Amino acid sequence: MTDQSHDMDDAKLETVAERSSESAAMILVSVLQDAGIRAVATGGFTAGFQAEAPGVVKVQTFECDAEQARQVISEIRELPADENSDQSESNDEAG
Repeated sequence: MTDQSHDMDDAKLETVAERSSESAAMILVSVLQDAGIRAVATGGFTAGFQAEAPGVVKVQTFECDAEQARQVISEIRELPADENSDQSESNDEAG
């Protein structure tokens, strides 16, 4: 075992986001991984239950990556509106 892998064994995970569905959480995990951040989704099994207190899927990263992950998440929150405006402009040009 190398010193680096030992450090990761002792590292703690930190929740950087919560999503109501496993698919939404997995998309976020994928985006974070594309940005070079190790991330996992936990709680997907219980999120689908319909109960008085519905479950959530937590997106978690190592503590050392949490701040960068939150930055990526804050940046992508703005993307859907930007993409929608780009698509509507394209549709106007096509018509």
